[in-house]
Amino acid sequence: MSRSGGSGGSGGSARRSRLRLVVVQALVFSLFATLLGRLYYLQVLDGEEYQARAASQSVREVVVQPPRGLIVDAQGRPLVANRTSWTTSVDRSLLERMTASQQKRLLERLADAVDVPLKRIRATLLDCGDPGSVEGTCWNGSPYQPVPIASDLEPGTALSLKEQAEDYPSVLVEKQRLRAYPQPYGVNAAHLLGYLSPVTEDELDDAEEAGDRSVNGASSVGRAGVEKQYDAWLRGMPGYRRVAVDSMGRVLGDDGRTRARPGDTLVTSIDARVQGVVERQLARTIETARQTVDTVTGTPYVADAGAAVVLEADTGRVVAMASQPTYDPDVWTGGITANQLDRLYSEDAGTPLLSRATQGQFAPGSTWKPFMTLGALRNGYSTDTRLDCSSSFAVGNRAFNNYESGAYGYIGFDKALEVSCNTFFYRIGYDFWSRLGSDPTDVDAPDPLVSEAKEFGFGRRTGIDVPGEATGRIADRAWKREYYRAQKDYYCEIGQEPGEDFLHRFAREFCLEGAWYRAGDAVNFSIGQGDTVVTPLQLARAYGAIANGGRLMAPRVGKAVVSPEGRVVREIEPRQNGTVRMPAEYQTYIDAALGNVTSVGTMAWRMGGFPLDQVPIRSKTGSAEVYGKQSTSWVASYSDDYVVVMMVSQGGTGSGTSGPAIRKIWESLYGVRGEAVDPGEAAIPGVVAPDALPTFAEDGSILPPRPDTSGTAQTTDQAGAAE
Repeated sequence: MSRSGGSGGSGGSARRSRLRLVVVQALVFSLFATLLGRLYYLQVLDGEEYQARAASQSVREVVVQPPRGLIVDAQGRPLVANRTSWTTSVDRSLLERMTASQQKRLLERLADAVDVPLKRIRATLLDCGDPGSVEGTCWNGSPYQPVPIASDLEPGTALSLKEQAEDYPSVLVEKQRLRAYPQPYGVNAAHLLGYLSPVTEDELDDAEEAGDRSVNGASSVGRAGVEKQYDAWLRGMPGYRRVAVDSMGRVLGDDGRTRARPGDTLVTSIDARVQGVVERQLARTIETARQTVDTVTGTPYVADAGAAVVLEADTGRVVAMASQPTYDPDVWTGGITANQLDRLYSEDAGTPLLSRATQGQFAPGSTWKPFMTLGALRNGYSTDTRLDCSSSFAVGNRAFNNYESGAYGYIGFDKALEVSCNTFFYRIGYDFWSRLGSDPTDVDAPDPLVSEAKEFGFGRRTGIDVPGEATGRIADRAWKREYYRAQKDYYCEIGQEPGEDFLHRFAREFCLEGAWYRAGDAVNFSIGQGDTVVTPLQLARAYGAIANGGRLMAPRVGKAVVSPEGRVVREIEPRQNGTVRMPAEYQTYIDAALGNVTSVGTMAWRMGGFPLDQVPIRSKTGSAEVYGKQSTSWVASYSDDYVVVMMVSQGGTGSGTSGPAIRKIWESLYGVRGEAVDPGEAAIPGVVAPDALPTFAEDGSILPPRPDTSGTAQTTDQAGAAE
């Protein structure tokens, strides 16, 4: 029995073991079946979708910056072009896969190889907005975009980095396009052309909101001059390159691309030959002034700054414009250092970034008198008026003197302009003040001379297509009241201090009567002295209005925008933005008087032998006195075709300092050699710049304008010209 029972128990255990084995086998089989089914579903049924997802994770989009458009002069000579440069960049996605010690060793090797401080490289690799980032140095671009570290590498250095790629993981070396300055005729034109710098986060946000795809994180945008004004046309449209990468982020190859579209070409009204002459003459004038002793102070003139402007009288187009001190525009290419930037803003260096032509504001001195003449003639005086040009004119207990105390007796407006008689115009200013506004507290009193100055556009921007223009200032009754309100507390506090020097006596007087417009203010205004200031460009535009019969033109540097294919995208037409009421008889009278300034007046000693019978030049000289400084030298002049103005701050007398340079500029404009006019020697062919645009040839070259050129230039592939 016992054997029989034992045998039965053993058999049941075996059956249960076999059952468990079958269950396990069934479970394993079902698991394998499920796995195989899932694999079939993923790889066969939904395989294409998952392959696309995998591919999208291994393909990155890299921005390809377009060649920026050229900037050329009116004859097609390139003022700003592009050049290729070896540039090294760092792929941060690969860099971040390294350990801290590996990163440190790599960046140290890279810093030594490209001669860039390690500290600057680390700052460049930071995203703008990260702690410690510095705007202008940090990276604004896509996290997948390589970050530029250094440009203009020596070819040997670039090739060495490429050949030793295994020693420089995450470092890329490639050619990029940078701005170049061909400098035809040695021109600088930095303040006209402007410069580029990296786009900011705010600009990126604005572009995204506006749907502007021409701007991206790696873009450089115009910051000044025509680079800024016409940036939207010059920048072009970026392309995109899709690159395949492995799991470590290493580039395996291209996966497609969208070609970049080069920027448009800006044709300007600048003539490089004239610009070169103007720049050289301005620089030489300042250098000569610094070697000339001021007879008043007994020391050489400081001649700390200067400007010169050449406009077409009828259209307002800018033929040339120069400012001193200036700077090399190439300093911005590839990134500017902190020391270089500090110098551009440094007062000790003369603030080179400031354009004296459009942003410098100076008392106009006697160049103001033609506008005062027209104001007087239109308000009760006549060409037959005779006033005493005495050596001085008393206002209260103060004597306002003539220049060098000269006296010419009773003369008319024409002679007063010819000899630049101050006391003649003092009498005009005092007469209007005493008859119309002798109450110094009446801020609404009429003033014909102030009204005339405003009609000529002073006290407001000219509308030039160069950003950052200053407004100048007309120091009338309203301005004096506002200035008093702004400065009263400051001067009243100084006035309470003990002291009898000029500052303390002035502060006490200002505290009590600083808002009053006195007779002294009126007579100073009549000769361009006092607190009234103008820019050289404002003065040039106003003289242009005298030359053309009263039309105030908005100065224009841009002439046309031309596509990469050579098609005119936009013509930038001259634009009138004001009118001066100038009866023909008064224009003729003032023309004749200013012609006498050149032939027998204050400018005559600088124009001896010039063929004025063939090229009539009208001019007005000026020496503006500034408290605590030496006189500002001015010469404003015009012909039937052009306006030429030059100013030298703390440079001395008008004709004495600026006269020789003004003559040289006129000689270059008309081809004057000795006492003869040779049109073939003129800086501008045909004297007046043609309305036609340069011809854009099919081989990418740019040819001078042809007389029969229409509004559409020849079709061309401009990409070659942009290289």
